[in-house]
Amino acid sequence: VYIDTGAMYRCASLYMIRNNIKLDELGRIAEMLENINIKQVKDGDIDRFYLNGEDVSDKIRSKEVNEIVSQVSHIVIVREKMVELQREMGKSANIIMEGRDIGTNVFPNAEVKIYLDASAEERANRRMKQNEEKGIDMSYEEILENIKFRDNNDKTSLVAPLKQAEDAVYVDTTNLTIDKVVDKIEEIILSKK
Repeated sequence: VYIDTGAMYRCASLYMIRNNIKLDELGRIAEMLENINIKQVKDGDIDRFYLNGEDVSDKIRSKEVNEIVSQVSHIVIVREKMVELQREMGKSANIIMEGRDIGTNVFPNAEVKIYLDASAEERANRRMKQNEEKGIDMSYEEILENIKFRDNNDKTSLVAPLKQAEDAVYVDTTNLTIDKVVDKIEEIILSKK
């Protein structure tokens, strides 16, 4: 079972936008966390994300969500709630979980840890293609600036910063096709089992 933890933070961000909850309104954020229901559902080969019963798979990739998701993920009570949900998900199945602090914070004893990386420019190119497929209008420069901002924000965070776990295998995907990345990941998993 694949779990996209970034989408969970995006759902929380979308909820905050829709309900005009500001980043410093911790009381309202705590209330939100009591009432939020996030589900990831497999629909054929596609993962769909539901926020309180509504399919928000495309909405969580919007420009508005992109602009605040990094800050939302740094709010301590939000991160604590999401980590709690992620650990719960991990109990029920053999999982592959993606996120900036999975190997260091959420599951520090995971059997296999892989740190995927790519240049900011390549990640911007990939996001640009995803956005075009989904009809999201953002320039390459906006996307690149957003990625660089999030990288800095994530690496300097006081709450579960982005860093490679000591026992994680580093994979630079900048010049790899998706098929080559999958092959590399399968090779790493098989070598660990």
